[in-house]
Amino acid sequence: MLSGIPKSPTSKVQSEDTSLFSVLKEHFDGHFNKARIKLISMFILSLVKVQTVNFNRLALSFDSTSKSDSSLRRIQRFFSSFLVDIDLISKLLYALIPKAANHGLTMDRTNWKIGETNINILVIGVVYQGLAFPVVFKMMDKFGNSNCAERIELMEKYNSLFGFETIDYLVADREFIGENWLEYLNQNRIIYHIRIRDNFKIYTSKNEPPIKATWLFSGLRMGEFKHHTKIVWINHVACYISASVIKSKIGRSEFQFLISFKDPSKANECYKKRWQIETMFKALKSSGFNIEKTHLQEVERIEKLVALVFIAFAWCYKVGIYIDLFEKKIKVKKHGFRAKSLFKYGLDYITNILLNPQNQSDVNVFQFLSCS
Repeated sequence: MLSGIPKSPTSKVQSEDTSLFSVLKEHFDGHFNKARIKLISMFILSLVKVQTVNFNRLALSFDSTSKSDSSLRRIQRFFSSFLVDIDLISKLLYALIPKAANHGLTMDRTNWKIGETNINILVIGVVYQGLAFPVVFKMMDKFGNSNCAERIELMEKYNSLFGFETIDYLVADREFIGENWLEYLNQNRIIYHIRIRDNFKIYTSKNEPPIKATWLFSGLRMGEFKHHTKIVWINHVACYISASVIKSKIGRSEFQFLISFKDPSKANECYKKRWQIETMFKALKSSGFNIEKTHLQEVERIEKLVALVFIAFAWCYKVGIYIDLFEKKIKVKKHGFRAKSLFKYGLDYITNILLNPQNQSDVNVFQFLSCS
């Protein structure tokens, strides 16, 4: 998929707006009029240039003959009055994922506060090479954990758009637990690997008293992983359980217990990819587009902003993957990790092209948002 990206002079800065508009028009034509597609393309280009969601800064960097005050009003009108089909954005994001027969999914949420307004976003992402592609999300106008109904609503959205058959497995942290939620996943035969808290009661038989999970995995040492071969019951739901001993954030050893619908031997390997969604959240915030700096407080408007930021994120991510594979490898530091994430690598590459006419590339970066 990535190896076929054409090299073309259309990647030059002087045609950046037309180029991105043409690519997005492939996906949005018939849903948005040309003026809206134009605004979206200019917004995404400016977002990559200035790397902040501050409307004033974005307006200043619009590639337009209009004055910045006019550009600012266009942005404000878009977010205040224009309806965005979020499902259409999800379909675009999913179409941009490097293809596979099915996908590992990770579910998590990120939140912050603006004044008295709680911004809480529940996201399902597809794990891929160290970051998660966000594909469906739900705004929650509250603080704290998601509930079962909200998780099921998001999973049903994923199913309606892409189908449960595209899921290889789902991973989630300790927040994503509960009888009704696990029963829902079991009934839909979704393979999951979810971490549970250490104090959960485990029933090895419905007729026996509960035991501590540590009793099943006594003698397990740091770095070791083991799965229990028989079904257990947690929160009255049948599942498998596995465990490893890891180092906590404060440096102490602790158990990591995972429950699974099936394939418990793969639980640890799959669960290790859960952190990719946290890396994605970081890219949206401090190491990327500073989405927390928005002054928007209405949930509907923030939802539109998140959708556009997700498109910019996916664009940078795909460019970073390509440049690392075919142009110049990211340096690997002594500790074995890349000096930059693939997202940051792509973001810096595109920004350099857009802001520095003397540093042009033959790589047509705009085509990375094409679904054809």
